[in-house]
Amino acid sequence: MKKLLILAMISTCAVAGWRVLGGGGGDGATTHDDSKLALDRIWIDHMPKNERDQVSAFLAITDEPLGIFQTTSVWKGRFEMFRYEARGDELRIHYPQDNERERVKVNAHRCDEDDFDYCLELDGASRGVKRYYSRKGWEIDGATRPAELRARIEAAIQSH
Repeated sequence: MKKLLILAMISTCAVAGWRVLGGGGGDGATTHDDSKLALDRIWIDHMPKNERDQVSAFLAITDEPLGIFQTTSVWKGRFEMFRYEARGDELRIHYPQDNERERVKVNAHRCDEDDFDYCLELDGASRGVKRYYSRKGWEIDGATRPAELRARIEAAIQSH
């Protein structure tokens, strides 16, 4: 059931992100420096314990650049997408839905916690949680299609 929940969550993120990417039109350039590890990687706050356990996810894709904060279980979920500009260890986020802007400090690093390989702390974000985790193999290529992404995530989860 854990695999199904993660797959459902990531599929939702990927499909929503892909639809916006298809619409075109980014509004900022992205640089690759201190925040690079945080970008193009799937981040979650914990592995789900059951089908009703809500998991928070964070994803920022450099290709457009767009991101998403999402909280979901198998049965219920909500998300908010954003545009961003990366500057060192800071993401300058713009939420187009309500035209809010914020600066979020990003601290992504290798770690070994609860079977995860990477840790991410976000300081100053008004959405999502403050700490996320990721694994090797959860990287996202900007050209990855949703079906390919689902297959990669499923393979990553099965390998752990």
